[in-house]
Amino acid sequence: MQTLLVEAFKRANTTSHHLLLRAPHLRGVSSFFSSLITQNKFAEMVDNGSTNLTRVLFCGPHWSASQNYTREFLQSYPFIQVDDIPLNDVPDVISKYHICVVKNFRMDSKVISHANQMKLIMQFGVGLDGVDIDAATNHGIRVARIPGDVTGNSTSCAEMAIYLMMGLLRRQKEMDLAVKQRRLGDPIGETLLGKTVFILGFGNIGLDLAKRLKPFGVRILATKRRWALDLEQSNDSTDGSQGSSIQSHESDELVDKRGGPDDIYDFAREADIVVTCLALNHDTVGIVDKKFISSMKKGSFLVNIARGGLLDYRAVADSIESGHLGGLGIDVAWTEPFDPDDPILKFPNVLITPHLAGVTEYSYRTMAKVVGDCAIQLHNGEPFNGIEFVN
Repeated sequence: MQTLLVEAFKRANTTSHHLLLRAPHLRGVSSFFSSLITQNKFAEMVDNGSTNLTRVLFCGPHWSASQNYTREFLQSYPFIQVDDIPLNDVPDVISKYHICVVKNFRMDSKVISHANQMKLIMQFGVGLDGVDIDAATNHGIRVARIPGDVTGNSTSCAEMAIYLMMGLLRRQKEMDLAVKQRRLGDPIGETLLGKTVFILGFGNIGLDLAKRLKPFGVRILATKRRWALDLEQSNDSTDGSQGSSIQSHESDELVDKRGGPDDIYDFAREADIVVTCLALNHDTVGIVDKKFISSMKKGSFLVNIARGGLLDYRAVADSIESGHLGGLGIDVAWTEPFDPDDPILKFPNVLITPHLAGVTEYSYRTMAKVVGDCAIQLHNGEPFNGIEFVN
């Protein structure tokens, strides 16, 4: 009966729209039928009755190009179904899916316990801080990221870091105001030339950033947890770690001074600009706190293109207000989507972009292919490739 009512309402919808404008008392009926249509579409999307489909779930509406480009890549594969579901509805439907692309969804143990058919939880990128990896492992589900160095993701993030650095140095907000006020030759900015840049976290993004910064004539400091491991691998010709050898050689050429976690405060004292490129985990959450910022030069800049949780909001906001920090450029925030009315945005030396450092045509098309390939591999019973497992 519900289906017949829905179909009848669909057929009459155009005519009834004009009627409802003249008869407000019928609008409640319209809302009821609209709700039925929405529920019907949602049910069809998550369960179309076929047992031969491999279903891929994208969590939430944000970064919409991720699911759109994946659908485009898979349009010739009718046995793969790609859905994007509102975040609040994910726990209710996750049992229907075989692959989950989490994006900014918190995949905790409770949600994972309902993922009865799930074979792979992955990120459209590298950050897996929202996934309970232990719970996934206990349920026999693999968890993986897409390596940023082969998709263009790390390059895109590195370019965004430079964009934010240049925006702070050249005083982007004040330039916008000068244009509106028809003023020429103001404000006076600064150059990257001669600056010391501290890259906090020298992984793929840090390496790509250093490559692009060096021609600007900067001095580069960098910290990494396992420099010694890279050096060990590069000296061992029997383990086949040619990639590590190349990366170690590149870092020797690019980095003027390198250190480990114990050196971050000393490096902060030397730097004109600090760029955070760390993964977010229990060791790094809030690492840029009051102590760290107090160690930075007065008037220096802070740029974050990694994860919002690396920065202590209160410490950052206080240091901007006091003038100790010369500028803040962030592509990621403490809460996302970021509140456009947050008082920290009132300052002319604060720039924010909407978490799109890795969102470029090249990187998203490449990562969509990786997700699509994984779906095809799963459907065909083949081993996954092109991704980096963390469990």
